Amino acid sequence: MLSARLSPLLCAAALLAGSVGALAAPDEPHAPAFQSFLRATQGDKTAIPEAAQAFAALARAEPANPVLQAYSGASLAMRAQTTLLPWRKMAYAEDGLAQLDKALALLGPAHEAVGRNRVPAVLDVKLVAANTFLALPRMMNRRDRGLKLLAEVRSSPLLASAPAPFREAVGQAARKAGQEGAQ
Repeated sequence: MLSARLSPLLCAAALLAGSVGALAAPDEPHAPAFQSFLRATQGDKTAIPEAAQAFAALARAEPANPVLQAYSGASLAMRAQTTLLPWRKMAYAEDGLAQLDKALALLGPAHEAVGRNRVPAVLDVKLVAANTFLALPRMMNRRDRGLKLLAEVRSSPLLASAPAPFREAVGQAARKAGQEGAQ
């Protein structure tokens, strides 16, 4: 049941991943992890563990990097789709959510500066978290927080200077969430 309920996570994450793939620089050291994440969000279930492992290693190497923590959490939550064992599904989802909470807690004024792919880290992290929270079953009690984070991204003055693919991903996420005025 949880697997069927978590499958929308791929669709929600794909909204963001489209902008990730379009903007990733080929020589960027983190590019392979983002490429795996992109493949995972496009339906390649074999890429989910690969993305989760890659981001886990990157997050361990840079524990103060909220962007890496957020993608690590999102890819770990997606791992719930890779097992039939209900307790493993819950463990993956809960551990991924804990990492997303950590990424959000790490955000500060310094993360408003333009970061990877010309997107401020604060927007990147909040959108990854929002997409993940909104894709989870209601029993996980994250929908309200996901909607709040998405609204924060949409109302941020930083969004105007973000690249078009990122702004499009925000609009798609808002439409999917049913937020009024989504463009």
